[in-house]
Amino acid sequence: MLDVLVIGGGPAGVLAALRAGDLGARTALITRDQFGGMAATDGLVPVRTLAHAARLMRDARQLGQYGINVGEAVLDYGKLLERVREVTSEVRAHSLLRQQINAVAADIYEAVGPVHFVDAHTIANAEGLKLFAKNIIVCTGGSSRRLNVPGSDLTVTHSDAWKLKTVPQSMLVIGAGATGVQVASIFNAFGSKVQVFQTGPRILPGEDEDVSAEVAKAFRESGIEVREDFGAIDSFEKTPSGVRMFFSKNGVHNSAEATLVVAAIGWKANTEGLNLDKAGIEIDARGFIRVDEFLRTSANHIFAAGDVTGQLLLAPQALHAGFLAATNAVRGPTMPTCDQVAPIGSFTDPEYAQVGLTEVKARESCEVVVATVRFDATTRPIIDGRTAGFCKLIVARQTRKILGCHVVGERAVDIVQLAAVAIAGEMQIDELAHVPLSFPTYAGVLSRAAASIARRLNLNVHWQES
Repeated sequence: MLDVLVIGGGPAGVLAALRAGDLGARTALITRDQFGGMAATDGLVPVRTLAHAARLMRDARQLGQYGINVGEAVLDYGKLLERVREVTSEVRAHSLLRQQINAVAADIYEAVGPVHFVDAHTIANAEGLKLFAKNIIVCTGGSSRRLNVPGSDLTVTHSDAWKLKTVPQSMLVIGAGATGVQVASIFNAFGSKVQVFQTGPRILPGEDEDVSAEVAKAFRESGIEVREDFGAIDSFEKTPSGVRMFFSKNGVHNSAEATLVVAAIGWKANTEGLNLDKAGIEIDARGFIRVDEFLRTSANHIFAAGDVTGQLLLAPQALHAGFLAATNAVRGPTMPTCDQVAPIGSFTDPEYAQVGLTEVKARESCEVVVATVRFDATTRPIIDGRTAGFCKLIVARQTRKILGCHVVGERAVDIVQLAAVAIAGEMQIDELAHVPLSFPTYAGVLSRAAASIARRLNLNVHWQES
């Protein structure tokens, strides 16, 4: 019998298997598909590759501004998909985590298809493979939720969008959270006529309000039609050239048509067919596996980590959860979850990213000082011709601690990583302002914002050009 069996080969699963093996447990990892899970095959890796291609298309249009004369950039989508396959294959083949898992002698059962609980200690697949374990960690991830209106079978999810063989002439994107805006941004760059529909009053509802407004403005300027607070979807119907969506608000009916409709309306846990009841595992009201602070399920010897729990649906957090779950599975419940500094960002055009509290949330807890520095007031964005966007810092007036950072624009994701380190290190704002960051860099905008707040708090700081 195994000491630990990990179900799922995504970020949470691979880290859980590695940690359990490191602790000396006899460990196995079993995965329905390829090693790496959605992050490698349908998530971060292929999406980032497509986003890089979109960025190269954008950069090519700027070459003439710098005296570089070349022909018009034309996308060969088939060749791009070949590159995506090459990248995902290389990532799986050269994954350092896979090498480390092999080094701790953990077994990997790859591409075994769907598995299910036979009982609380036994996992099997349809071909007769059975594995027995003292402790089990469920890391089966999540997938896109589907619309539930007449004709919704005519829509696709983001997963289907990434697998298209050609770029659609036009596209409706339903839902403007992180996934929806990525789909919209990438295919707009590839030449699709994109319309984004958001039921709420603003796109990116989980972001700071200024971020939502800036990204919406940039999207509209790039040709994307953004329709916020549009009402409710009534139905879909097939047309000779694609799909028509019918929607209404306050009794007024309307419609929109496109070659393809992508629904990006949220996430659900991949638990279908697992037979969780056979193991005594409970789910919550949203359908995710219920866990305690040690990531234990309702069955004390079974743990869960990653998207399947519905907690912070992000790869870095899944890695951390896998580490915690495996530690507690091997050593007993000794390492509880805790609030983490969690930078979040997306490789749209423009990029956006954040860490910590939004301004609204911060003002609910204390008196704050806020500084916003626009990119067109700093040197590196001017040099590169990428002056759209801003950096916003939020600081507690009394403690001078950084509560949040929100960035829209070129290298936004990288800038926020620096802010995350400052928050995790509990730096005060004048300490951040005194760090002599290299010049000229995009990160310099962070120094400008920090110096602005430090001066307003009458702190001794030498202003740095950026």
